[in-house]
Amino acid sequence: MVEVLVPSKVNLALLVGETDAQGYHRLGTVFQAVSLHDEVTVRATEPGVFRLAFRGEGSAFLPTDDTNLVTRAARLLAATYDVDAGVEVLVRKHIPVAGGMAGGSADAAATLVACNELWGLGLTVAELHPLAARLGSDVPFLLNGGTAIGAHRGDRLEPIPTAGSYHWVLALSHSGLSTPAVFREFDRLSPPRPTEVAPELLAALASGDVARVGALLTNDLAEAALSLQPDLAEVIRIGDQAGALGTVVSGSGPTIAFLCDGEELALRVADALRVSSRVRAVRRAVGPVPGARVI
Repeated sequence: MVEVLVPSKVNLALLVGETDAQGYHRLGTVFQAVSLHDEVTVRATEPGVFRLAFRGEGSAFLPTDDTNLVTRAARLLAATYDVDAGVEVLVRKHIPVAGGMAGGSADAAATLVACNELWGLGLTVAELHPLAARLGSDVPFLLNGGTAIGAHRGDRLEPIPTAGSYHWVLALSHSGLSTPAVFREFDRLSPPRPTEVAPELLAALASGDVARVGALLTNDLAEAALSLQPDLAEVIRIGDQAGALGTVVSGSGPTIAFLCDGEELALRVADALRVSSRVRAVRRAVGPVPGARVI
């Protein structure tokens, strides 16, 4: 048996450019891994048998067949390295489903790490990276964690230095948003935009200037997410009025991430959000944290 802890992510910047020949948007993003984790446990089964189960946050809505990214990750690793084995995977969910925090990608990354350990392959994170990129744009980052620039489809990573800790308050929505639907809405509402990450944001992260980072948070998909879920505007207003230093729609939404400079402010923002009927739940997290790791 192997257990792996894997973080979620917040996009401090998400810049959406033109589509490539395959129809994917070119992205410029700054990822930060945060301490809202899923736990993935794997056990050996008879060769060729792959089983998947979920517990916890949103588990009733997740497929457990071969369409799931977790099963695809295990099968891809086995096929690539000619492993005659099987695996039973249990995912304990805490990351919101369809919440813009890369829960599915996180679980796929954790499965690669867990099966690599279970099957004794001895692969490094760098060696797992190409498989992660084949599974999805966010999967490589969740292998690494920390804070990084993501280019191309978000899968070409450049770790960046940060100072200090970043306290996040995460407002979870009553319903999820489909990432493809949000990108379609972006295309309807907006032309492609430049994808170069602002140097000012990178400088603020390097110096640990949380207030400056908060002022520079940006997401080109925010307008599309709010178009599809207009109630998110009220959630943003509540957190801003409570004193958050910055606010950003996480990924394709609908989770709203509020940046704070410490636990005291984070508690105040969280308390303000909890009384809103537009918020299903509130979570607190800190970043940056490491990527998927065996525990």
